[in-house]
Amino acid sequence: MLKDPKIAPRLIVFSDLDGTLLDHESYAWDPARPALDRMRALGVPLVLASSKTAAEIADLRSDLGFGDAPAIVENGAGVLEPGGDATADRSAHSAIRTALSDLDPDLRRCFTGFSDWTIHELAQQTGLSLDQAKSAARRQFSEPGLWQGTPEQRAIFETNLAQKGIFARQGGRYLTLSFGATKADRMTEIVARFAPKPVTMALGDAPNDVEMIRAADHGVVVMNLHGPGLPALEVAGRITRTVEAGPKGWNTAVLDRIAQLYTERG
Repeated sequence: MLKDPKIAPRLIVFSDLDGTLLDHESYAWDPARPALDRMRALGVPLVLASSKTAAEIADLRSDLGFGDAPAIVENGAGVLEPGGDATADRSAHSAIRTALSDLDPDLRRCFTGFSDWTIHELAQQTGLSLDQAKSAARRQFSEPGLWQGTPEQRAIFETNLAQKGIFARQGGRYLTLSFGATKADRMTEIVARFAPKPVTMALGDAPNDVEMIRAADHGVVVMNLHGPGLPALEVAGRITRTVEAGPKGWNTAVLDRIAQLYTERG
């Protein structure tokens, strides 16, 4: 939590959720509690950056105790401001759904998006509760889903959508369609609000986190035991990799960075 929103913090932490701050299976974040408590005590903002919707992130952001920080939603397709409306304009999502319906039926069947499932099916597929699934279905800017076609079909699928300005990005579980903005784009916008510029830290575990990790002053690849993970991105002194998965690795990385930064600067 920001001690004073008018004063630039020393550090801002940008974090992916599923498989990073949240456990891949249980969605629990308890192992990260020591680092989160330390961040709040120091006034270090936590900017959540996820494929989740504004409706999903609003409650989680509040539960974590960082309701006064913006959040990057739907893989960078939008930003939820503190106190922002989580049920705003959904025209971008409607345009994506229209573009999908215009595809050749054989190609369209290869992609099953969240909007193709009932709320009960979405809950079953994601492991979310029914209430959580309802929030996950309230998409404004993007459409995540599962790809079940061949690599060749996927190339054609992505090419056809790109002609309409829609791009596909692979996350830890889902292929997400949006109009192209990334988590890194939004990170740059948020950091630009502060002067002097704070140190930035970004943590993630999936391909859609790569730009954000690389753009941060200190990037962290969180070990992924359930997906493709990330290739070697390590850069001495700037990009590191955790030895534990999910919130345990997250907790250690954030505490280490805070200890180093606040020791260096007193």
